[in-house]
Amino acid sequence: MAKFKHNKKRNTGFLYETAVLELTRAVLSKNEKLQKEILDLIKESFLGDSWMKHDLKLYRTITQTKEVSSLTAEKILESVKRAHRTLDEKKIHSEQNKFNSKIRKILSKDVFSNFVPNYKSLASLAQIFNEKAPIKTRVLLENEIIKGMSEKKESEKMVPIDNLIYKSFVKKFNSEYKGQLLEEQKTLLNKYMSSFSSNDIELKIYLNEEIGRLKKELKKCLSSEILISDSNMSSNANKVLETLELYKERKPDKEMIEEIIKIQSLIHEIKSDAN
Repeated sequence: MAKFKHNKKRNTGFLYETAVLELTRAVLSKNEKLQKEILDLIKESFLGDSWMKHDLKLYRTITQTKEVSSLTAEKILESVKRAHRTLDEKKIHSEQNKFNSKIRKILSKDVFSNFVPNYKSLASLAQIFNEKAPIKTRVLLENEIIKGMSEKKESEKMVPIDNLIYKSFVKKFNSEYKGQLLEEQKTLLNKYMSSFSSNDIELKIYLNEEIGRLKKELKKCLSSEILISDSNMSSNANKVLETLELYKERKPDKEMIEEIIKIQSLIHEIKSDAN
């Protein structure tokens, strides 16, 4: 498939999801001032008669449609595309610019690196809506979107497990990593194990923060003398950085958690050697 650069700051669906994620984080941290600032921005940008509200509605029409026939999915997508062409792109961009400027002031530019679970679908829709994207790219992405809307899924949620299985899972990790885990690894495992018996929003929020931290630490390591002097280590570190970037498109699972644990250890070791 031909590559076409996706601009998150022009993706209304992504901007909404990342704002909601930041609002959730503010609620969990009981930061009432930040809650109000983010909520006011969401209301201003996505409610009333804003162009971003109409744009978001079209994104959500697709992302919230599940388990329909392929024919129905195709008709819905075609209708959404027609509706999107009637929107005023310049006014949407103007509103997006205001939103991006305000959210950077409230938080920071790092907000655009947020881990959004349905990022891949949102990015695909942005390219489908973009008339400048190659036709072949749009057609292939449309096929993927239609498939996602029409395929039957047993369940999107983690299957609840009883206390015996939960305890067995905890015991396995304790025996495997006993005495070796860093504090951040213990926190990650606790968040992951807790997600089996409760809503996994805390895991997603923690992953968003931890992956962002790991990327910053790894970029610092790349400028350290130990990596500069070893081209092989430097190359491998860049590959790890690419892996971290791809996590935003993945749903958290056991394999991903184990990979992050290894990356946490790697960065800890590089920093220790550098010191």
